[in-house]
Amino acid sequence: MEFGAGTPLEDFRREVREFVAAHAPRFKVRAGVRSPEDEGELKASLRWTAELYAAGYLGADWPERFGGTPEHDPLRDVVVREEIARARAPMPGSGSDLAAHALIGFGTEAQRQKHLPAIRDGEQLWCQLFSEPDAGSDLASLRTSAVRDGDDWVINGQKVWTTNGHWADLGYLLARTDPDAPKHKGISAFVLDMRAPGVQVRPLRELTGTSDFNEVFFDQVRVPTEAMIGKPGQGWAIANTSLAQERHGVGASVVSVEMAWEDLVKTARTLKIDGRPAIDLEDVRQQLAAFRAEVDAVAALAHASLMRWSAGKDRITDAPMAKLGFSELNLRLAEYAVSLLGERGVLTEGDDEAVDEGRWQDAYLYARAYTIAGGSSEVMRNIIAERGLGLPREPR
Repeated sequence: MEFGAGTPLEDFRREVREFVAAHAPRFKVRAGVRSPEDEGELKASLRWTAELYAAGYLGADWPERFGGTPEHDPLRDVVVREEIARARAPMPGSGSDLAAHALIGFGTEAQRQKHLPAIRDGEQLWCQLFSEPDAGSDLASLRTSAVRDGDDWVINGQKVWTTNGHWADLGYLLARTDPDAPKHKGISAFVLDMRAPGVQVRPLRELTGTSDFNEVFFDQVRVPTEAMIGKPGQGWAIANTSLAQERHGVGASVVSVEMAWEDLVKTARTLKIDGRPAIDLEDVRQQLAAFRAEVDAVAALAHASLMRWSAGKDRITDAPMAKLGFSELNLRLAEYAVSLLGERGVLTEGDDEAVDEGRWQDAYLYARAYTIAGGSSEVMRNIIAERGLGLPREPR
């Protein structure tokens, strides 16, 4: 199911598809949201990001004086991310996008002039410094502190699950500036130099064997007052406003799960079980058909959500339902693929006998992350039940 089929978006989609095919860098295909593996990939990713901005495929919703389009159509942003996902090309870093929208909505003119052109030109890579060991799904419980000291704020604390933290030039930081205020009210947002004294970044080695996330420690890090985004205590509102931009990525999630199903079918055609292609087995065909029905259902759900969102009629349950449907189905597709491989399901990248170069093992190990990142499945179900269906709150 293709979002925008039969509408004027079709011509735009063809245009974007041709651009991506001509310009996107080609990296090894890995599941999920991954960081560049070396400086070569980093430079190529930043160059690719700059090309997307220059072509008007990113940043179209920015102010016109910073490269935006006066009559911006938000549905085009969805198409762009779908086509990047379909080409298995690197997705531009979300940290830079989130920071840009925070600055556009709440930053000073000096902050916008300094950072927005640099983001567009691929000269700055940002990371998102939100989550903490005890503040993930309940982000408002964050403990990293910022204490005013003359013309500076002094930062102490820890962040974790920071994608691209080891590559980033700058961080979009949330810290608690008023410990006595209600937890949603005492948070402020800052621009943080990731190379400032007292900032320590430690890459986390993951199940996949790569280091895409990091933990970041702050020890008496001094940040000038002009680095605050917005006003003191405004951080929660700023974060929620910028995070709303992530709705553009719903279409890319749908495309990725559709492609996972297509890859699973290809594997079933080439994989031999008892001397026969796996797809010739009745139970395999039935499972593939059942997965296809679920893929179409998730796509229909997500696309209906996007249409309501573009019309300003979205519901509190739309984003949680789309996220829950995608992440859980993506996990089950990977689990089934690994089980279908039998004994070869334990072989990973680098093993000569690995099926599809270990693609399914990588997908399986990463898939669980999607059910946690951006709000765990349990939290999504609670939002749907409590806020959407009006069911009693879960006992705390």
